[in-house]
Formats: sequence, structure tokens, C-alpha cells
Amino acid sequence: MTTPSIIKPQIDGNIEKATQIYSALRQTRPMTKQNLHNYVKVFLGISVPDKRICPEHNSPLDYLWHTYTADFPKEQKSEGGISHARSGISNLKSEIPRLNADCIVWANRAGGKTELAAVATLLDCIFKPSCQVRILGGSGEQSSRMYEYLTAFLRHGFEQFLAGPALKARCRFANGSAVEVLTQSPMSVRGQHIQKLRCDEVELFDETVFAAAKFTTQSTSNLVAAMELISTMHRPYGLMQRVVASAPQLGTPIFKWCMFEVIEKCTGRTCSQCPLWSDCRGKARQANGYLKIDDCITQMRRASRAGFESEMLCKRPSLENIVFADFDPQIHVKPVDYDSNLPLYRTLDFGFVNPFVCLWIQVDADGGVRVIDEYIRSRATIDVHAAEIKTRTSVAEERVTATFCDPAGAGVNDVTGTSAVRELRTLGIATRFKRSGILEGIELIRRAIRSGDGQTSLVVSPKCPRLIEAMQCYHYPEHPTPAELPQKDGIYDHPIDALRYFFINHATPPKAASRRY
Repeated sequence: MTTPSIIKPQIDGNIEKATQIYSALRQTRPMTKQNLHNYVKVFLGISVPDKRICPEHNSPLDYLWHTYTADFPKEQKSEGGISHARSGISNLKSEIPRLNADCIVWANRAGGKTELAAVATLLDCIFKPSCQVRILGGSGEQSSRMYEYLTAFLRHGFEQFLAGPALKARCRFANGSAVEVLTQSPMSVRGQHIQKLRCDEVELFDETVFAAAKFTTQSTSNLVAAMELISTMHRPYGLMQRVVASAPQLGTPIFKWCMFEVIEKCTGRTCSQCPLWSDCRGKARQANGYLKIDDCITQMRRASRAGFESEMLCKRPSLENIVFADFDPQIHVKPVDYDSNLPLYRTLDFGFVNPFVCLWIQVDADGGVRVIDEYIRSRATIDVHAAEIKTRTSVAEERVTATFCDPAGAGVNDVTGTSAVRELRTLGIATRFKRSGILEGIELIRRAIRSGDGQTSLVVSPKCPRLIEAMQCYHYPEHPTPAELPQKDGIYDHPIDALRYFFINHATPPKAASRRY
């Protein structure tokens, strides 16, 4: 059947008008969170999950809205933006004013992190003139993956915004915005003065590159500087763990989601027979994501439990390489204060560039060890440490039961001609020590954390954050073959060494000496 000649021009006219409207809408900046969701769905074919399934998590759309509206304060105000109550940002409990648009994205494998960051990059370049964006991945492959997402989006009708063809590692837009891929090297990062830096798979970053990257972003009159750190968290002692731990003090929002924020809606399955039931508990029935349930079940069966919890559920990182895997803050961290009825001990690990550590410890009648306080400081002399130790000790020196220390502190310094042990004695702090192997002390700490019958005899006060962190992060070297001794990383080993000296010395009290009168 042929179209009548009178109707055909009318249809063609309607198609042309619809095309113009579609093109105009593509160039119209979304003004609300729902409009942003619709824009990405219509023009990129991506339905960004917008539901928080786990109470302490966020939706992927929360992150996209945060990064998109960072330069549009009106939209932030109208939609809740980065407000604590409505945005779902997981850790903004402090009242630190927001001076930048930095954020952390902690999400599961296959959680759409890289693709969503590419969407954010496209929106920045289209709706924020002269916005300079750089992509820095934990590897060249990771950087290229985000850029490949971006160039694929451009082929969805966004070529009109470009100022020339998209090249292998950079593209420029007609409004002055630009995107470029950086390599994992300090030379590539240094000298950059940009508005947006998206760091993908931070867990894999070289430390020197990450340090250099912190100085690359600069705000302009209409654009707010932002460094976005995006990753899963593989290791409890890795870079991602450290940036997440420091986020509350810096006021940096964390956008966290797991498998259940991106899983497909569950229909027609019997919960009691589903392998995911122990983790799901019906959560998937509320979901609206894209991740196939059967794929999640397959991955769960392939992986270890620790790996699945780390990679897919975004619980604490895998503890497979951790020395004190049984240490659990919910069990071993409790408020404990000085008790005048119990003996008081101190234990020291010496250091100058590496930190000097002092722990205050008491032991109850049942043999329970209570770490009640810590002092950790670098680049200070023994007399400074001694003064601080005395000030923070709750009793007079003669009432301190014992002060244990690193045996190396008895060695004579070639420059000063004295030793740390001798200097402390001169300053009124008598110390003693026993030489032992590292493994011996580690085993004693493990026994206190959890003995063979499942009991614990170690409690650490919340006033000891550095020790608590070290207990969770002290690890073995990442070698192809298992190592016998833990990693000496200069960060976590020193608080552990101080605790180790206590257990070694307390377990073997000094021998009694007989004298003639």
C-alpha cells in the first residue's frame, strides 16, 4: 500500500519536527535528578539504578547527580544535592565546609563504576564550557576502558558537540572542554592544571603517581575542582582503604553501593531455595538494576567467601593476606579506661622518621589485656617523647608496673654515643626488654585475639585508632609464594611491634635474684 501524495509531506514534516525537538532536548541541560536519569536513559540507552537497597549505601544515580551538579549550586539546593539528609552520602557526618567537589566511589565489581564515570565526563564536557577533564586509571587498560565508553557515547549522536575527530587518547569539544587520558607515571600527571580528575581503580595506583595527582585540580570562576577516586576495595591495607578511612576527617563524601544496588529485580524465584538468600534476604525484590541474578550466583560459587564479600558485597576487604584476620572491631574495640586497681604497663617501639610508639596497657584478674591509650609520633627526640609519656601516664613513675621496649633501643648510637634505653633511664623512665622472634610475639597476640576455644582476652580502646587500623591492615608481602614474616611497611608494623613487645615480656616475667646481706 502506497502513502497518498497529500499525506507523505505531512509525515515527513512531522518527522523533521520530531528530529528537531529530539536534537534540542539533547542540548538541554537536565535541571532535576529525575530529568538527569531520563536524559541518560533516552540519549545513551543507560538506565542508571536509582534505588538505595542497603540502608548504609547509595544508588549509582546519587554519585552521578553529585558530580553533575557540583558546578550548578541551584540544582544542588533544589534536589538535596550533597545534603546529608537527602542525598544518601554515606559518611558526611562532619560539618566541614565543602571547598571542592571531591568524592570517593566504592562499589562492587561489575557495578558500573567506569561506565558511570564516562557518563559524568560526557555531561561535564557538554554542559560545562571550558571544563578540562583527565582520566587516570590504575593501569593503561583501565584508563582506556573509560575513554572507550566515552567515545562510544559520542557516536550516539553527540559528534555535533566535538571540535574535530576524537583521537586515540583525547578529544576536544566546540565549547572549549576537553578530555585526555593520562598514564600511570608522575611525568604524565605533573604539570596538569585541570578541573576534573577521575581516578579509576585507585587500588592499583602507584603511590608516587597518586601523590602527584593530588595537585592537579584547580577551580575556575564557574567550575569547581574535583578529584574523584573510584575503585573496589581489594585489600584492607591498600590505597583505597586509606582514602576511605581518612574521608570523614577531610569531609569527602563516599558513594558506596554493592551488588544489590545494581542487581536486576527478582521475580518468580523461591527465596528459600536461592543460593543468595543468606545475603539477599529479599533485597533483590526491591532492586531495579541490570546485573543478572544467575551471574551473581555463578560468581558467588566460583569465589571464596572472603572474596565474594569484598568484591561483590563491599564488606570489609578480603582478609586472606592479613596477619590478624580474627581481629574484629565489633568484638575487640570497646571503651576501656584506666583502672587504679589494675597494674599499668607501657610498651615502646623506637623510631624517628618511622613513628615512635607508646601503648598503655592494663591486665585484669582473668588475664584480659586492655590497651587503654596510644601515643604515636614521628620526628621528635627522646626527651620530647619522655615528657609526653609522663604527662599521659595516670600514675607516678614508681607506680608503673613495667615499661617494655624494643631490644634495639639498647644499641649505642654512633653519633650520640648513647642509646635510647639509656636516655630514657636518665629522664626517669626505666625500661626492660627480652629478645625474641617476630613470630613468637605474633602468635601470642593471635592467642589473645582468639584462643583455641574461641575466647578473646584482648580489648582495645577507641582512643587507639592507629593501633586499631594496624590490627586490621598488618599483612604479609604480596609474593607469588607465601612469606613467613609480615610486611615491614613503615606504617602498620610499628604499633604492632609495640604490642608484640608487651606480650613477649609480660609472658616471661624477670627472674628473681638472690642477694646476700
